[in-house]
Amino acid sequence: MTSRWLEQVEQVRDVDVTWSVMSLSVLNEGRELDPDYTAMLERTWLPVRTIVAATKDLEGKEANALRKRMYDAYGERIHLQGRGTDDLEQVTVEVLAELGLDPALAQVGGTDVVDEDLRASHQRAMDLVGDDVGTPVVAVEGVAFFGPVVTPAPKGEDAGRLWDGSLLVAGTPGFYELKRTRTKGPDFG
Repeated sequence: MTSRWLEQVEQVRDVDVTWSVMSLSVLNEGRELDPDYTAMLERTWLPVRTIVAATKDLEGKEANALRKRMYDAYGERIHLQGRGTDDLEQVTVEVLAELGLDPALAQVGGTDVVDEDLRASHQRAMDLVGDDVGTPVVAVEGVAFFGPVVTPAPKGEDAGRLWDGSLLVAGTPGFYELKRTRTKGPDFG
């Protein structure tokens, strides 16, 4: 949802988004969690490793654009098509085919070959906001924050106002958290 919001923000504010890889699997390593959630996290190594492998030798705008296209292609299948994380091997094959990428990237994604790069990308986000958050992390001009967690993603000027407010709140010295209980799941409308 945050990526959809940021796409809208780019339309109404002078913002150029850089997409990075963050991993809930890395974040939650070694933590005592519900076994079903832990099993889901184990499956989700494949997409993030595949994205890192596909963009490893690219730089700048080319790497950024491919990360976003891959993220969207995975999100389309996992969230919008409602396929979840149970068959990420097949989803990965489809994502690579859709984007015209080397199918061998799926095999790299099934190994720990790119984990050093994945962990470094993840750690950059943690260094900005601390370890007591999840994904997404947004950083701009020295201000970083977790979230926003919002559904559905605001559009147009509503997206811009949320951006403005997020920067204002996050940029306030000593400000740490706003939160309320979620009462509905993601609305991709």
